[in-house]
Amino acid sequence: MIAAAGYADAVMTRYVVENGAIRDDLLTKDQLKDWVDGLDPITGERRGRDLESPVADLVLDATINAPKSFSIAAMLDPELAAAYEDLQDRLRDRIIKLWQSELNARRGKGGAIREDLARAEVVELRHERSRSLDPHKHRHLWLNVKVQGQDGKWSNIDTRVALRFQNVINAEGDLASRTDPAWIHALAAKGFTLNADGEISQLQHLVRPLSKRSAQIEANKITRTLWWKQQHPGQEPSHDVLSQIDNWAWAVGRPNKPGELDEDGWAALVREELHTADPTLGMQRSPAPLPSVAVEDLDIELLAAKAVVDADARSTGSGGRFSVMDVRAGALRAIAETGVVAARGVLTTLAEEVVARTRTVTLISEPDAPKHVKHLMAVSTATLKATLAQKVDAFSAPGQILDTDEVAAIAHALEPDRTLDGGQLAGAAAIGGTSRNVVISGPAGTGKTTMLKVAGAALRRHGHKMIIVAPTKKASAVAGRETMSSSSSLHQLLHDYGWRWAPTMSGATEWRRLSIGEIDPTTGRGYSGPRISINPGDRVVVDEAGMLDLEAASALLDVAYAAGAGVALVGDQRQALPVGHSGAMALFWHRSPDRFELTATHRFKDPAWADLTLRLRDPQGKDEMHEIAEDLIRTDHVMTTDNDVAAREAMVEGWFDASCRHETIALITATHTEAQEISEAIQRRRLGSGAISSGRAISGQSDQAIYIGDVVQTRRNDSAADVQNRQNWIVRTIGKDYAILAASTDSTDLRKVSLAYAESHMHLAYATTVYGVQGETTDRALVGPGVDAAGLYVGLTRGKQQNAAVLVAPSFESAKSQLVEMMQRRTLEETIEKSRAAALTELRRAAESPTGPTIAAPDRQLTRLGLQ
Repeated sequence: MIAAAGYADAVMTRYVVENGAIRDDLLTKDQLKDWVDGLDPITGERRGRDLESPVADLVLDATINAPKSFSIAAMLDPELAAAYEDLQDRLRDRIIKLWQSELNARRGKGGAIREDLARAEVVELRHERSRSLDPHKHRHLWLNVKVQGQDGKWSNIDTRVALRFQNVINAEGDLASRTDPAWIHALAAKGFTLNADGEISQLQHLVRPLSKRSAQIEANKITRTLWWKQQHPGQEPSHDVLSQIDNWAWAVGRPNKPGELDEDGWAALVREELHTADPTLGMQRSPAPLPSVAVEDLDIELLAAKAVVDADARSTGSGGRFSVMDVRAGALRAIAETGVVAARGVLTTLAEEVVARTRTVTLISEPDAPKHVKHLMAVSTATLKATLAQKVDAFSAPGQILDTDEVAAIAHALEPDRTLDGGQLAGAAAIGGTSRNVVISGPAGTGKTTMLKVAGAALRRHGHKMIIVAPTKKASAVAGRETMSSSSSLHQLLHDYGWRWAPTMSGATEWRRLSIGEIDPTTGRGYSGPRISINPGDRVVVDEAGMLDLEAASALLDVAYAAGAGVALVGDQRQALPVGHSGAMALFWHRSPDRFELTATHRFKDPAWADLTLRLRDPQGKDEMHEIAEDLIRTDHVMTTDNDVAAREAMVEGWFDASCRHETIALITATHTEAQEISEAIQRRRLGSGAISSGRAISGQSDQAIYIGDVVQTRRNDSAADVQNRQNWIVRTIGKDYAILAASTDSTDLRKVSLAYAESHMHLAYATTVYGVQGETTDRALVGPGVDAAGLYVGLTRGKQQNAAVLVAPSFESAKSQLVEMMQRRTLEETIEKSRAAALTELRRAAESPTGPTIAAPDRQLTRLGLQ
């Protein structure tokens, strides 16, 4: 944080908000350090207790950001620049007032008592540009965790509430940028309008040239930094040196580049480049018509439905539960998309009305539950959970299991040199038998694919077939090929059997099934029935079943039941969960008469490491988590760094070290954004070393520059190009309107994609999230900071030879505590009953008001749900 302040002025503005009133003053950098450390920056007095944990949050950072076209507008027109500053000022004031009024501190033993805030303090840093020196006006708001309660005492903010409230803060930003009357009128006066994405329509085309230039600047920085290190062996560049490198990298290749970069020179050159990219920018524009949507004409019921859909879409990590805060954020985003322009007070009243009209299921009977507690659920999700549980109950009829001697003989005939272990034999026998619901769970490397190959042969021997499906086309194609069975993505099979899904006006995805002869709305022709035959006794196997979502599971059961076929779910609920609502595999598991857990790992040659991965997959309590963390550190499976930048550099170095050794490596990150930052850092270094050339580039997702030789990932199935979602490729050739991709594992396996496909559905893939590597096997794996339990386990089981986690940790104890935190999993909430129990647990952990909550009896709460 303090390092980041080096990019600001010598003094920073502090805003103090007390009981809704704001005043400000200036802090020097020394005063800022004291302020961050929990001291009064003026008197030096300690505020409350010291934060003893080395990884404790000192400030919470929120960014006031906006589409890049806003910054371009401000760069081109001083009046718009002033209007944009005013917009950010208004948003800043609203955010810090909301923090003071909506957040709380914690008091008492274990922080059990909630204390409302009288005073909070925020430091604002303003930036005119990005690190690549392109126009990007944004601000950082640092909320100090030391806050003053209504009782006059200083203590720490309730960070759980603050982090959850960030959803509302982000929505406030969306609303302000699209609906603020002064800002919209200022744009219209200059002939500018906003499009459906919230960008300035007339300037959005200039974002890409700036992004391409930004990529070149980053490549220049890598080259210059390497040169500097060669000139200064054993040294690291200081902040001043890095600033000089930034300036040099920006100026290279520009005409009339200044010797020393100054604000006016930078702005003049950027404006010149923008006018070169679009000569019409200098022409006078006629004023644009103002938006004509009136508040009174808005459909409140539709906005309320959109608010719930927004909250539901963000609730997949919490079993479909969301909070009042989430609904409020959804309401703000729904209003922002309407095109209405109105005073903030009017929109506040509108948002309250929208929230009041939402229809949700309440999971607890506590009338005054804290607004951050996730105790609400969309009616559609609650209904889906209840009906799917009933369907699985009705479907799960027991049957006969094949004799294991027969299965062993089939396995020997297929591969004489391989012997199945007991778990694989039992699983193959069950899949090959007649039980309707079979579930096989097992950790990475336990030979699930080998088991499926034998099960498929056993089914064929008895006159039936195995159809393999998976949540992704990529996974189903691999499984089908390796097991010699027919395969398709799960959604492809469901589509073939008449299922259609499309967004409603509220944004919810509505599923319905066509009858034979019914007009298909996507083609305009009559639906003629399925082409993939499923007969009685056949087995539909869902591979990677931990990623099966509830909606698809419900549709699959309808298909299997009507066909008289059995279903087998094969996967691991402790790996990556579905993008949609999770819990399907758990539902099938708890109701299956034939379920098996594979335990013998075959991927790793080191038996000690194989045993440690099994313990990591399912630790039994906190004590074992601590033991596992200690063992990971002791056996050199953990790499510690001092800061986020060093952690990212360690991931980058790991990629280059593996490349030099001609080994494959998986880099797993907590978020897609982090994966792209690491991927772009590797790309820049490869550009700087000449490993890839910047001579020809195409644009990927988010205007990302992609060069020949880059590792990329396709993100959408395309049957014409024969590429699949989450497949990795290397760019071989870039043509006028196409790119040739080579499979990352087979340089002779080529595909041709259009530049339009690349722009919408392709990005760099030197690093990826857990979803991009699940099912993959590499030589090495590095797992970045902040991943969840699934990311840690999956990441540390990709490498056959070497696996390690990279942490930002100043000490052994810090590293251990972070690993323990990562290992803690959320309980799967496959049923309404489990969601209700999770909501109650969360309520009891929340800080209480001084009068305390009133928690009704369990039977009353379940009756109120109406879903049992």
